[in-house]
Amino acid sequence: MASRSADQRDSSRESRNGTPTLDAVSLAIIQQLQEDGRRPYAAIGKAVGLSEAAVRQRVQKLLDQGVMQIVAVTDPLTVGFRRQAMVGINVEGDVESIADALTGMSEVEYVVMTAGSFDILAEIVCEDDDHLLDVINKRIRALPGVRSTESFVYMKLKKQTYMWGTR
Repeated sequence: MASRSADQRDSSRESRNGTPTLDAVSLAIIQQLQEDGRRPYAAIGKAVGLSEAAVRQRVQKLLDQGVMQIVAVTDPLTVGFRRQAMVGINVEGDVESIADALTGMSEVEYVVMTAGSFDILAEIVCEDDDHLLDVINKRIRALPGVRSTESFVYMKLKKQTYMWGTR
């Protein structure tokens, strides 16, 4: 049986906890896409030493595994969302069920279960203050098990990047 070429080798293996462990080439592909999500596969291949077909295959595997997404990132202010806030939530009972409910809300962009002062942090993006009040007061606080919330309204967003993926 012939050995497989570098183009054909798997780009990742699963670690003991079931998450993919990425090799240097896959990390380099991710970095290329973070710099320019529209970069052609041929250009990525040249930069990382693979064929265009091999890059296409690796990117598809990374997408299928949930390692990365390729999306257009907008500035919320330019598309009509004038109010953003981080909401700290304290929960009685099952934290995961509250986190699951939050992920189903279209205004909630980010949900993380934490250790510390809050059980959950949720980033909310809304059209205006009335919309934010409605989401917090009538939807989040109405969830069974939500004990309290604390809102941190964004005054000015100074930095928002997604380049941390390969450092």
